[in-house]
Amino acid sequence: MNILFAASECAPFIKTGGLGDVIGALPKALRKQDINVSVILPKYEDLPFEFKKQFSFLKSIEVPVGWRNQYCGIETYEDDGIQYYFIDNQYYFKRSGSYGFYDDGERFAFFSRAVLEVLPHLYEKPDIIHCHDWQTGPISVLLKAHYKNHPFYQSIKTVFTIHNLHYQGVYPKSVLHDLLDLSELYFHMDGLEFFGNVSYLKAGLVYANRITTVSPTYANEIQMPYFGEHLDGLLRKRQHELVGIVNGIDVDQYNPEADESVYVPFHNYEGKMENKVQLQEALNLPVDRDIPVIAMITRLVEQKGIDLVLRVIHEMMKMNVQLVILGTGDAQYEEAFKTLAAEYPQQISIHLYFNESMARKIYAGSDLFLMPSKFEPCGIGQLLALRYGSLPLVRETGGLNDTIEPYNEFTNSGYGFSFQNYNAHDMLYTIERAIWFYRFQPNTWKTLSEKAMTLNFSWDTSAKMYKQIYEELHSHSFIS
Repeated sequence: MNILFAASECAPFIKTGGLGDVIGALPKALRKQDINVSVILPKYEDLPFEFKKQFSFLKSIEVPVGWRNQYCGIETYEDDGIQYYFIDNQYYFKRSGSYGFYDDGERFAFFSRAVLEVLPHLYEKPDIIHCHDWQTGPISVLLKAHYKNHPFYQSIKTVFTIHNLHYQGVYPKSVLHDLLDLSELYFHMDGLEFFGNVSYLKAGLVYANRITTVSPTYANEIQMPYFGEHLDGLLRKRQHELVGIVNGIDVDQYNPEADESVYVPFHNYEGKMENKVQLQEALNLPVDRDIPVIAMITRLVEQKGIDLVLRVIHEMMKMNVQLVILGTGDAQYEEAFKTLAAEYPQQISIHLYFNESMARKIYAGSDLFLMPSKFEPCGIGQLLALRYGSLPLVRETGGLNDTIEPYNEFTNSGYGFSFQNYNAHDMLYTIERAIWFYRFQPNTWKTLSEKAMTLNFSWDTSAKMYKQIYEELHSHSFIS
């Protein structure tokens, strides 16, 4: 079986968040399940030169975008048995950054159509195109509208994965004809229409043969109005084709025993403490093993529960803890944390950028990893924190609920801390409880930290579940 992943990012080539990690790691895990996966991506300007110089030019074709034809170069690169294809068009992709441009609607309409147009030119014809997030949402509807009578395309099925329902790619109705070359027949409540506009994500939800999302809890949550982003009705209607499969992490790439980014590679709690001391030193915080270090590696946006942290930050500081934050986001949150760092220079260390090497140092050197998200489809941070022995403190939502079992001192089960309501004082109480264990039951904390490092959150189990979906799709002839 040949599967083609269509996505807008993939580590190590280009990554802005968890999507890049998934597309980087899942194909490798599927290969172990004897599934042949290739990946197709835009050829962005920001791709590292060390990769670009190794790309091979396959051929160039013309791709229709509405009424116009656009150049499309196909370049290839193979790594670790995975074939990567890059779609080249300088007009759309020769610029710094991946998204957030005025013409994203046109850029990803081009990319979605290009994915379909290049299929006959790839080394192997895919049986299934696995589309990820709104940037590839149009692929399923374009396949149905423009290719259903073409013999080459008739057996190809699509799977659409929601990585975050909040980001939908909504554009004016004019894109329907102007960019997607679709008739009014597709513009209705059960089609692409979304409050008078066109939603690329909805195109994937309506027309893909199967829908997946990145955790079982999130799959249930998005069928409710609070989490459903006005698509809960559609998702309830398709609930039998919707499944939640929790993300894993690449345990070889994130391995504290071999990680060259951390201060000292380690396999036990003592080694972790060495990293903690060096982190405190590097960040000009008082060097003291007894002061708990709380870390947040996150986008500074409302979704991530930043409001809760700001609401009780002064009470947190009274606990004599150190808070380390790495990430960028909304200006109001960045300003608020800058002000707080000036107010508490001995306790708060803020880094308003993202850097993979720094992130790993913080995972390795922190005691507690705070993730109080309002909603969280899966979350990768809490899994990486566990791998490096930092105990996650999370809100019970989405993938955080599926991956973090709260510590129960009576049964000695669990390995993290959690709270249920989106409430700053519930979070504060849970932080106080965690800090109490850190200070007054250090042996328990050490045991939990070392237990966390041994947990298996590899992709193996999830890859088996994806394989099952592919096999079902491949063996059943769906009526589309």
